Amino acid sequence: MNKIVLLVIVVLAGGLGSQAQAADHRIGGGVNYWVALDDVDVSDVDDDGFSYLVSYQYWPGLLGLEVDLEILPDRFGETALAPQAFVLIGRNVYGGAGIGMQYRDGDFADEPFFAFRAGLNLELLPGVWGDFYGTYRFNDSTDLDDEATDIDTDTVFLGAMVRLAL
Repeated sequence: MNKIVLLVIVVLAGGLGSQAQAADHRIGGGVNYWVALDDVDVSDVDDDGFSYLVSYQYWPGLLGLEVDLEILPDRFGETALAPQAFVLIGRNVYGGAGIGMQYRDGDFADEPFFAFRAGLNLELLPGVWGDFYGTYRFNDSTDLDDEATDIDTDTVFLGAMVRLAL
């Protein structure tokens, strides 16, 4: 399943490459505020927090591709990295779906997470874009090394990014 989703993303990105223009490429960074949908009953583990990310977008028309690297300090008690990719549809108002994988304590998670995103992409100044969005991220659960319980990781993210057109 993971290989099929990755193949679809690569094929879509390759098909978009034939009509590239300089303004279609954007790079930037931002911040997310996340909230777990279920109450986390584990001591010293927050069920909300902030994450930070760097992002690259290729958006030549109605279909775009986004690749992010997210840093989640103290997510469910542990710092994690989360590389992820989204296929986006729309232009100023958009929606999309994505897939990613968490990396924490020297290992990748056993299963990827999936995400749905809706947002508003606005050109704030010539070549400077603001992206304001909401994301629903889900997978089954996660095990913490020092706990005997699984944590349901369905999470809502509200985020904002600033990107520069290349």
